[in-house]
Amino acid sequence: MSIAENLAKVRAEIGEACRAAGRAESTVTLIAVSKVHPAERLIEAYEAGQRVFGENRVQELQAKAERVRGLPGAEFHLIGPLQSNKTAKAAELFDTVDTVAERKTAQRLATTAMALGKQLPVLIEVKLSPEESKHGVSPAELPGLLSAIAGLEGLEVRGLMTVPPWDEDAETARPYFRQLRELRDELAGTYPTLRELSMGMSNDFRVAIEEGSTAVRVGTAIFGARPKPAINEDGTAVEDGTTVGG
Repeated sequence: MSIAENLAKVRAEIGEACRAAGRAESTVTLIAVSKVHPAERLIEAYEAGQRVFGENRVQELQAKAERVRGLPGAEFHLIGPLQSNKTAKAAELFDTVDTVAERKTAQRLATTAMALGKQLPVLIEVKLSPEESKHGVSPAELPGLLSAIAGLEGLEVRGLMTVPPWDEDAETARPYFRQLRELRDELAGTYPTLRELSMGMSNDFRVAIEEGSTAVRVGTAIFGARPKPAINEDGTAVEDGTTVGG
């Protein structure tokens, strides 16, 4: 299937999930996760009507920026962990940073955003899974982090984000999605801008929508299996373009 066909299928499934949950389809944003895929694939999705994209690393969007950053109406979210030495470039390139988990990172983002004359929306990533590979602030530390960064000029904290353990059974993710929603609801009275819940991916976004997700991050179901990254962790190019599963 083409990217346009895949997008149509995913959008239809989002619509079905919203109707089943008694929600309007407009309450859920589809973030097309274009990480690792080349700019051509992203542009193909854009031409099929997709406007919101997610990248895992700053250097990935930096490599594609010349071709995609000027697309009218396109919006780019950083959905991967943010290295401290990449905060300035992240604030410059991305429209939203969805993975803030430290006060220092938030302060650096705020400083650059103010210098650029922009108000940068951010989400706080919450670590609900015991897996070491997962990132984020703990639920116990979340109120303190919110208090520390909510008043930073240049930033607007719009919500929370989480990544549950992966499992073929999407129901396994439900308790994590529910916990994030409950955390948001508890804190929203103090922080009224805390409206967004970024949760749910290709295999579990239907469950996430049932639990209140306002943004689902879908990559494989739109773009297919991920090719080998074109950019190494240090920002250098990968010579071998062999495709791997994902």
